[in-house]
Amino acid sequence: MNQPMHEMMQFETAAELRAALAEITKWEKEQNKLMVWDRLARLPFKLLDKITPRIIHEKIGHLLDELGGYIQNGGKYLVADRKVSRMLAKDSLANGGYEQGPYSLAIMNQVALGLAHNRRNVATLQGATTGFGGVFTLAADIPAILGLSLKVIQEIALCYGYDPTEKIERIFTVKVMQFASSDIVGKRAILEELNLRVGDGADITAGASTAMSNIQGWREVITVYRDNWGWKKLLQTVPVAGMFFGAYTNRKALEEVAEAARMLYRKRRILTRLREIEERV
Repeated sequence: MNQPMHEMMQFETAAELRAALAEITKWEKEQNKLMVWDRLARLPFKLLDKITPRIIHEKIGHLLDELGGYIQNGGKYLVADRKVSRMLAKDSLANGGYEQGPYSLAIMNQVALGLAHNRRNVATLQGATTGFGGVFTLAADIPAILGLSLKVIQEIALCYGYDPTEKIERIFTVKVMQFASSDIVGKRAILEELNLRVGDGADITAGASTAMSNIQGWREVITVYRDNWGWKKLLQTVPVAGMFFGAYTNRKALEEVAEAARMLYRKRRILTRLREIEERV
């Protein structure tokens, strides 16, 4: 999906790209401000472990294996690029662009946002459905929301020209999901791991490889992912009332994951195009 340099067209000026990069930098700084509710939601980890039914613990253990399998070969979570390609081509043609690409940053952003909204609505329905049965259906909700999270990140990756079938990109996918679920310290550490800075030219190969070795058995990802829900997911275990909490928490989870994906992949594409402009000069 990465376009060769000689095929790239300059859709945005260096000034426009730097302005877009400044918006993402502002967003990154805002991630350092956790809301009070989010702080409280991260407190009852030990209590959650004690009261969480055994079936949930077993499901989380199973997800660890699935996530490891996703990193290695994609498995059932790997998405096809045909749908995203059609959406990019359609929006590009509607705006006077090329059907086969390359695409402007505006088109990439537009399609990525549309996909994010679609997955968010699916997650909302999923949370409401599994939340209706309380703790008895919560076990079904955890793998469902994990699958939706991985898929929306991959779809957004495709929007910005990155191929999730490549192992290094699947590692990046997991790091995006982890970023969305982490606290302030975790977010800072992940940004450093991925080397998403102007001077690095958006080359995340070394950073992602280091990140892979730092996650022991991927347990960190699942643990952070579960603990991030804290009391909010606990409220979902209340039958019937859990339907409303489930819809809200799943919707919020997908919004955060999709937002992180849009920002981080867009940043990579911006940095790449800035580097290409500089190399032409």
